[in-house]
Amino acid sequence: MKDAVLKAALLSRVYDVAKETSLDHARTLSQRTGNQVWLKREDEQPVFSFKIRGAYNKMASLDSEFLKRGVVASSAGNHAQGVALSAQRLGCRAVIVMPTPTPAIKVEAVRSFGAEVILCGDDYDAAYAKAREVEAEEGLTFIHPYDDPAVIAGQGTIAIEILRQHPGKIDAIYVAVGGGGLISGIGACIKELMPEVRIIGVEPEDADAMARSLRAGEIVTLDRVGRFADGVAVRRVGQQTFEIAKEVIDEIVVVSNDEICAAMKDIFEDRRCILEPSGALAYAGLKRHISHHGWKDKELVAIACGANINFDSLRHVSERAEIGEHREAILAVTIPERPGSFLQFCRAIGDRNVTEFNYRYESESAAHVFVGVKIANLDESGRLVAELREQGYDVLDLTQNELAKLHIRHMVGGRAPGASHERLFQVSFPERAGALLQFLEKMSANWNISLFHYRNHGSDFGHVLVGIQVPERDEDAFQRFIQSTGYECIEETDNPACALFLS
Repeated sequence: MKDAVLKAALLSRVYDVAKETSLDHARTLSQRTGNQVWLKREDEQPVFSFKIRGAYNKMASLDSEFLKRGVVASSAGNHAQGVALSAQRLGCRAVIVMPTPTPAIKVEAVRSFGAEVILCGDDYDAAYAKAREVEAEEGLTFIHPYDDPAVIAGQGTIAIEILRQHPGKIDAIYVAVGGGGLISGIGACIKELMPEVRIIGVEPEDADAMARSLRAGEIVTLDRVGRFADGVAVRRVGQQTFEIAKEVIDEIVVVSNDEICAAMKDIFEDRRCILEPSGALAYAGLKRHISHHGWKDKELVAIACGANINFDSLRHVSERAEIGEHREAILAVTIPERPGSFLQFCRAIGDRNVTEFNYRYESESAAHVFVGVKIANLDESGRLVAELREQGYDVLDLTQNELAKLHIRHMVGGRAPGASHERLFQVSFPERAGALLQFLEKMSANWNISLFHYRNHGSDFGHVLVGIQVPERDEDAFQRFIQSTGYECIEETDNPACALFLS
């Protein structure tokens, strides 16, 4: 079967519309990992994804009668764009069924190529079922996103380019896996030409259908899949792709969404390009794999397979990248509810960079602080927890707690009826180590902090919302304190948003 894929790839017509993408040497990533890392830049394609190769190769092979009737496809976005652009170039009608949660950037891109879009269902399987209905009702030709020989061969052209572009031997190629079309095409061609090259698939932990299927020796259908890496979010791999995968895949690596976010950040820092989660999946797997095996001085290629991401999604990616890189620890710490205890806790953290503080007065006995701290690695996180516990603090490490990272961190707070004489201030201070501690040390020990919210966003100045219980008799001393900080302090006690949610 591998030789048939290679022959079809060599005879494919993908370059009527697709381009030969660059194989970039990632200098920064190579230095970080101790290996030579290369990125195959499929985000450079006209639809910012490799999917144009397989879609066009399939559609260009259709008889004119079938093209005249038109085509239909189901896709979370990238295959949809490939089919839509191919239809535009070939002059035929295209109907694309997409899951309702598909990012708007992908939906609009498909429409911009002149295709008709139907939004249906919550996942690919629902969209697939609807597309098959349209196929039967309107006599259109269904263009499968991965389980088709012509599609697989189209994706295989990537492998031929890599072998032509790379200057020497290759130790491993890392490939994102969804339905299996990409890794089947690349793997089949590579194993025919250079069988010593390891083909390593990479899947998200919440969409690992291929890994489970290979372990079981038969295709496994997942009950559900995560939507973060929507480009590979399929519950069931293809029959044809699975048969090829069994021959060509040497190993599957499964990664977390936080690791994907970290990979997106790493690639941006090296190439100044922003990939979608599935586009950075291969590099996330590369990092995990070489860390596990201790690889050094290897020649490694990761397929950067797509860059169709909603801009709004970058907020989540930025939030989670440091955790995925093991550069941030998220802790819940219980401290005594008395004046000065918050300052004492900050001293216990030491000179480490604090990335986030969330605190709200709750009772007269104890307070719960949600804190993020910059760390170098997981070992430092463990040392920090141990140090705090040695000093008598009750500490819960939430770094791997999905609920805490996704929701709780943004929900710490609320009204505090017992916080008498509370005044709210927004304070701006230089974003440098020690600035927050300096602010607290100038504050009188008689004034209790009743609310605290801070998040490091990487800008020059940090912004804190702080609640301080100041009796009226201390007004003059409090004003002197405000002036002595040298920071911009704006009172927000009467801000209507504070009145609604905090006061």
